[in-house]
Amino acid sequence: MDAEPKEVPMILESPAFRDHDEIPERHTCEGADLSPPLSFHVGLPEARSLSLVVVDPDAPGHPWIHLVVYNLPPSTPGLPEALSAASLPVGARFGLNSWGRACWGGPCPPHGRHRYEFHLYALDAMLPELGDVTRHALARTMAGKVLAEATLVGTYSLKRPSRREAART
Repeated sequence: MDAEPKEVPMILESPAFRDHDEIPERHTCEGADLSPPLSFHVGLPEARSLSLVVVDPDAPGHPWIHLVVYNLPPSTPGLPEALSAASLPVGARFGLNSWGRACWGGPCPPHGRHRYEFHLYALDAMLPELGDVTRHALARTMAGKVLAEATLVGTYSLKRPSRREAART
């Protein structure tokens, strides 16, 4: 007799790329720099909110933050491509990325192939209004409230000098 499969409490996917595959150029600094669409499944009835953080752990010096979103309703089925304040679910808020902006900043690695980790956290509470919160401040606020985490990893390396790099010279 086969063992009964266990239900996965959380799933994070993207119709734009598979786990550990390359993120399409349209979602990077070499393309339209649009956030990729994401799909969520949260099988945790005790979840009260979700937070999403996208980080490049391969950035020189320290991890580079590409997106911070918190207080997503746990029933959120995902996020659309080209996420904006207008397309966030009611009550959800942006935090600041490493560029100091409350929005998506797409992959734009200075050299080599980098990993981009999309971390979805299910929390047992709604968070207070945090204003221009950074990833570190969000992590401190989420401490002791995380029920589960799902991760999706994409990769990217530049095909040509980026618009951001060209603007610096």
